[in-house]
Amino acid sequence: MKRILGRTTLAVVFGLLAVMWVYALFFASKEVANEIADQDWTKRANLICQDAAVERIALADFRPLNEAGTDALNERARLVDLATDTLDHMLVQLEQTAPTDAKGQALIPLWITDYRSYIDDRRAYTYELRLGTNVPFGESIVMGIPLSEKIATFAADNAMTSCKPPMDLSI
Repeated sequence: MKRILGRTTLAVVFGLLAVMWVYALFFASKEVANEIADQDWTKRANLICQDAAVERIALADFRPLNEAGTDALNERARLVDLATDTLDHMLVQLEQTAPTDAKGQALIPLWITDYRSYIDDRRAYTYELRLGTNVPFGESIVMGIPLSEKIATFAADNAMTSCKPPMDLSI
């Protein structure tokens, strides 16, 4: 009796798993929640973000902090502010044209608002550096995830990989 019950239980479990996979592969919606329809807008956005990334790369200073001199924290703050300025300018350019689809018109302003909060976090970091406090960069947490992750996920879902937040302050 136990053997029949065990086999029946296994058959039911495997049957349910098979049904789940058939549903997931053939019937479940494949729509990405964040994806907008205006592909021309996302392509332009990616190019704008690429230009900003090139500007940030030109600012890179790979010296260890202990080799950067007596004014190292102020110099780091200056470079981070210049890099953050590239993000600010990037967002201004992105805001100049709106996507043509309704979903894009609803989601892009929210994404840009998140990006502006991320920029505020970067500015708060440089303020701490100027005070002489060498603390790690801390960003806002939204719904239990770092804000940069939320921004990056949206960018990836829309094939705008260059629009992911820079990892220049991550250590």
